[in-house]
Amino acid sequence: MSPYDKVLSKDELISYLKNGKYDAVLALLTDKLDADVFQAAGAQCKIFANMAVGFDNVDLEAAKKVGIMIANTPGVLTDTVAEHTFALMLAIAHRVAEADHFARAGKYHGWEPMMLLGTDLSYKTIGILGLGRIGSRVAYHAVKGFNAKAIYYDVKRNEEFEKEFSAEFCKTPEEVLKKADFVSIHVPLLPATRHLINAERLKMMKPSAYLVNTSRGPVIDEKALAEALQNKIIKGAAIDVFENEPAIEPALLKLDNIILTPHIASATEETRDKMAELAAENIIAALSGQTPLNLVK
Repeated sequence: MSPYDKVLSKDELISYLKNGKYDAVLALLTDKLDADVFQAAGAQCKIFANMAVGFDNVDLEAAKKVGIMIANTPGVLTDTVAEHTFALMLAIAHRVAEADHFARAGKYHGWEPMMLLGTDLSYKTIGILGLGRIGSRVAYHAVKGFNAKAIYYDVKRNEEFEKEFSAEFCKTPEEVLKKADFVSIHVPLLPATRHLINAERLKMMKPSAYLVNTSRGPVIDEKALAEALQNKIIKGAAIDVFENEPAIEPALLKLDNIILTPHIASATEETRDKMAELAAENIIAALSGQTPLNLVK
């Protein structure tokens, strides 16, 4: 790994900004962009281009006050994150990570008919919480590739999507949780979605159901999830994001019925190149006096 391929602390970022004059900053989702950072950037800085689709790391009001544009990189990572979501879904259902550990530990002594039995994904009900670009793509794969039934909750109903994929709109997240065999989360991190999945809602899920999260970590109460997995309230989970990144709830690390990946849902060579290119295009537009293609605010 390159010594430059690392996350800067807030103090390091501010120090770099104060020691130079920058017209633009390419930021990562791990950078907490607030009034202190914008002040350090100075009046000549026109844009912070976030190399991420989400922008919950940005204080948009603080940026507005000092006249700094904020841009993001939506769209280019849709397919990749949807693929990773399915990788997690299939891996937890078919106990791939657990089986890998089993084989490496020298426990495999021959085929057995009941060894490491998993769960089929085909023909199951896939529940989508958040039918944006990524949620829609996950539903597409579920219906077209696995003959699954798609149900979804979103703040905005999409009747065209329902018609195309024979999907069912649910009026509440609770309705999705009660009906789905697999629940996949694709909501942005907002005050209303923080701990969207808590102890009470986990108890609404089927004991045979799986939970997958590739959105933002704080959407799930990790302590509640650990208890639900320990007590077999749900069958399994697979998550790529964590409530207090990079820290992970210690209880989750001890469980076999969860798969943990380190925030890599968009981590393919093709997609990271596209994200960087789009962030650069946003910067070029801003410095050329044009409106960035993906202007957030």
